[in-house]
Amino acid sequence: MSNLIVVGGGLAGCEAAWQAAQRGLSVILYEMRPKMNTPVHNTGLLSELVCSNSLGSTQIDRASGLLNHELKKLSSLLLQCAEETSLPAGGSLAVDRIAFAALVTDCITHHPSIEVIQTEIQDIPSSPAIIASGPLTSAALSKSIQKLTGADYLFFYDAIAPIVDFDSINMEIAFRGSRFNHGTQVEGDYINCPLTQSEYHMVVNELTNAPRIQLKEYEVNLQKGVRAGSKHFFEGCLPIEELASRGKDTLAYGPMRPVGLMNPHTGTQPYAVVQLRQDNLVGTLYNLVGFQTNLRYGEQERIIRLVPGLENAEFIRFGEMHRNTFIASPILLNNKLQFSQREDLFFAGQITGIEGYLGNIASGLIAGINVSNFLQGYPLVSLPRTTMIGALIHYITNADMKDFQPMKANFGIFPVINAKVRGKPQRAALHVNRALTDMDNFLHAQPNSFRLA
Repeated sequence: MSNLIVVGGGLAGCEAAWQAAQRGLSVILYEMRPKMNTPVHNTGLLSELVCSNSLGSTQIDRASGLLNHELKKLSSLLLQCAEETSLPAGGSLAVDRIAFAALVTDCITHHPSIEVIQTEIQDIPSSPAIIASGPLTSAALSKSIQKLTGADYLFFYDAIAPIVDFDSINMEIAFRGSRFNHGTQVEGDYINCPLTQSEYHMVVNELTNAPRIQLKEYEVNLQKGVRAGSKHFFEGCLPIEELASRGKDTLAYGPMRPVGLMNPHTGTQPYAVVQLRQDNLVGTLYNLVGFQTNLRYGEQERIIRLVPGLENAEFIRFGEMHRNTFIASPILLNNKLQFSQREDLFFAGQITGIEGYLGNIASGLIAGINVSNFLQGYPLVSLPRTTMIGALIHYITNADMKDFQPMKANFGIFPVINAKVRGKPQRAALHVNRALTDMDNFLHAQPNSFRLA
């Protein structure tokens, strides 16, 4: 019989299964796809990415870059897979979605201590387990978790961006370039569609007034415990039309900001840009950065074709919005990701309220280590709050439930540094230096907690 059951074959579940197997456990990983699909997945591969194909910045002075560095120190499988299937993306780690998912699937299915079973788990296992079922947890398992926790679910809406065919982009208008020429390629890794002030305001007006897809009844019904009038959108992944409705200049200072980009066709900086990022290895698909949306498909096509350079865009995938579900982690989990009422039950991934690909990988890594340590009599791991992984887990397990929202890696969740510094880069540098030092000291002081079989 298996030592451990992992429910969910996403980023967190695969990382957790791998870490546990590497530490001597026999693991059964359950993934309901493709027998039971979701509204946003397209394949039966493990760790399929459904939103952006970017895992964030690789620059260590950025929050996601620091998280990337910490995961490398902890020997993350999925980070390694991402690096092996990476695409040009300036200072970011972007991947070919299919190649990445295929590599993860191959690593997991060929591990001698992991068995993958593609079927839906409807009840929480009574034996040691990690629940990493993700934001689209099935209705049956959701009911089982509700019954176990005695607490109501919270939820928010998430959205994905459209993807277009490269050959349909008008490169006589669009141009390649990365902001401030980050990365090794002078030409730049993004395709940029420039807009004048009048073109930008026309697009903003159309986005604001366009009809949206009607959400299903189950997605709009508030559940008990959610404050009346509370926001249902996750602030870190707002639909483009929602941002547009917040003011005519919101997009120009957000995903359509032109800062650091010069149009080689005119020699000037555009008033605004729509950036596209390569989405597959051969460079035939590009996704619209920051253009996650819930507009009707016909309206997406009409409005995006108003953008210079995309007037003949051919859509491989339209944007969608879907419900993402997460538990009340501050009252259900401790800082080892261990369920408060069952020592052999752990949670990981987006269902805990952690956002961002790397954050979810990190939660799976910590859950996999901790369940292994628990079952084998070693100390459980709780990384210092001054590290990015420690800060994320501390946030989701200690936040005030009145204000609990999904959280991405950011320097704002770190403990305050009592030093007088001028400017955001200087503060970030202090956080990074402290995080790296504290991580190294922690790993050195507790080698048994991170041992391999």
